[in-house]
This record gives sequence, C-alpha cells and structure tokens, in this order.
Amino acid sequence: MAEAAALVHSLPNWTLVDKLILSTKSPDSKLIFGKGNFKVLTEIIQGLPQITAVFINVESLSPLAEKELEAVWGVKVLDRYKVVLNIFRYNARTREAKLQIALAELPLLRASLKNETAHLDQQGGGSRYIMGSGETFLEVQQRLLKDREKRIRIALEKLRKTRNLLRTQRRRREFPIISVMGYTNCGKTTLIKALTGNVDLQPRDQLFATLDVTTHGGLLPCRLPVIYVDTIGFLSQLPHDLIESFSATLEDVAYSDLLVHVRDISHPETDNQKASVLSVLDKLKVPQQLLDTMIEVHNKIDLLENHEADEAVVPVSALYGFGLEDLKRKIEAVVLESTGRILLNIKVDLESPQLSWLHKEASVQAMKVFAESGTASVRVIITKAAYGRYIKLFCKLS
Repeated sequence: MAEAAALVHSLPNWTLVDKLILSTKSPDSKLIFGKGNFKVLTEIIQGLPQITAVFINVESLSPLAEKELEAVWGVKVLDRYKVVLNIFRYNARTREAKLQIALAELPLLRASLKNETAHLDQQGGGSRYIMGSGETFLEVQQRLLKDREKRIRIALEKLRKTRNLLRTQRRRREFPIISVMGYTNCGKTTLIKALTGNVDLQPRDQLFATLDVTTHGGLLPCRLPVIYVDTIGFLSQLPHDLIESFSATLEDVAYSDLLVHVRDISHPETDNQKASVLSVLDKLKVPQQLLDTMIEVHNKIDLLENHEADEAVVPVSALYGFGLEDLKRKIEAVVLESTGRILLNIKVDLESPQLSWLHKEASVQAMKVFAESGTASVRVIITKAAYGRYIKLFCKLS
C-alpha cells in the first residue's frame, strides 16, 4: 500500500484522496471485486466528489473490467501498468527513453482498439470496409500500429548499436565499469554522487527519478579511474511489456566489471525489494561471475537506531557519508581482482620513455626519484596485459 501511494505521489499534481485494502478476484474478471467489496468501494467513490480517478494496484486490468468499472463509477480507472507508464513518461528525458515508452504503450493502444471496434460492431459499423480498400477499420488500425512498432524498434536498434560502440570504446581505454543498481528510490544516484564527488548530480526523492542509464567518472582510493553506471530503478510486479521495453537499457549491467546492489535498508519491505532485484537480474541473464562478486550495500542506515549486518554487506549512509571509505576499499579490491590488475613497484630510467609510457598505460600511484642514478621507483596499478607489453618494450622490472 505504501508503494502504491508513493507511485501516485511521484506524479506532479496528483493527490491521494483515500486508500483502502480489499480482496480481489482475478484481474481478468468482469468485475475484479466481490459484490460486498464492490458495494463498499462504490459508496466511498460516490461519497467523495473530488475523486477524478481510481488506482487499482494490480499489474493490469482487462479492458472489459476497466470499461465496466469506469461505467459504474464515472471516473477513470488506472492499473499499475498505466500509473507506472505515466511516471515513466513524466521522467523521460532522452530520445531512447521516450521511444521505449512509446513501445510500451502499444499493447494499451491495441487493447483500446479492440474495445472500440467491438463497440462499433455492436452499432453495426465495425466490420465495414474503408473506402474500397478491402480492409476493415480494425485491420487498418492494426496495420498502422504494426508499422509504428517497426519504426520504433528500428530506431531503438540504432541507439543500441551506438551504446555498444561507446561500451567498446570504454573497454579499449580499459576503464573498469561499475553498475550501481537497486530497487527504485533506494539511493543509487545519491551514492554515486558521494563516490564521485559530482556536485552536478541532483538526486530526487521519488520513484523512477532515474529513467535513463547515465555514466559518471570517479577515482578509486588507488587513483584508478572508473566509470559508475546509474541504472533505472527496479520495481516489483513491473508489467512484462515494461520490462521488455527497458531491458535494452539494462544491457550495460551484464557488461560491467562489478555490480553494486544498493538497498534502502530502512524500508519495511527491503527483503522483498531485494528479491525483486535479484529476479530481474536473473531475467537479464547476468553472468554468474558478476553475481558472485556483487557488493551489497545497506543504504540509509542513518534512519535506523540499530543496524546489524554480516561482513558480506557494507552499511552506509550515502546522504551523510557514513561508511563510504569502507565501501570504496571493497570496490577497489573487487575491481582489481575482476579486471586482472596488479600492484607493482617498477624501477625506471628517467632518460627513457618508460615513465611517460606508464602514465599513459597504467595508474601511477607514487614515485620516488633517485637523482644520483637517474632512476625512479614507480608504484603502479597495471593490467596483466599492459604489464606484458611493458616487459617486451623495456625489460627493466625491479
């Protein structure tokens, strides 16, 4: 119920008038409530003239049930699919997000079309051919929707190829990629802001504030540059068509070097939220190695009087900075291991190009110069592949 209310509050100018928990039948039923509950609900709606819509928190209502309820109550009836879609539409900023929303709207348009056509059939005009085209009204509309879907999918595929190109370029530059994900409104953006020091990030306290995948550069304690990926938040009972539409956006998760699962540990449904996130990761077919090394972060510990957690998780308050140093060290350890990087002290000749090569190909941590010999001891983090190239080029490792 709290989450359903939060969905409503996520939309501008939407106000929650009343809320009620009632048992329901199958969402496919003509009326999803039993007679007694339906009567109670009808009396409440008719007694509150300020109500302009009713949100029934089920994944999706059948077109028949929606039509019947609206006819009795005289107001718009919304299911979880429509409310979430409205939130997505409000938060969409990029062309890709808007295209994904347009794709997710198509099942609703098709269902609405069938209802309208059925109504026309009852009136005796639904099956007539249009201007001698040999197509009925329904067939013409279905063809137009099919063409629209084709255009949207082609545009999304072009954007996916662009994203793949950007991902390849990041790989070539050997920046470790850390995907920060979790249930919606768990504090992902606030955590990334704290880890990167990016003051331009403006987290919002609402569901689905982040709808587009964004990337942010940061440094680990060892001064190794990394890229943090801020992903769309997950939600329980997210309708199938919405998952399908936004699965491409979440592709970056599977190509990460590390996953950071952020949990709002103060939320009363935090365990169920964790289960929802893991379920979506399973549907995305995330590699097992990524799941095995995933770091679980318990965020918002400042909202709890006592918090006990095992050593496998990292408790933090992203808002106030508690526990961030421990988290950075853990991220660093996992990233170095998963990307095959090693920490070395290398002796270089200052007259050779060794030092400039190391600055370009590795992460230089510290350097001690020996002026009398014209050498320096350089502490670096370097990939095993780059280390092999260094040996072939200079062969002066100490």
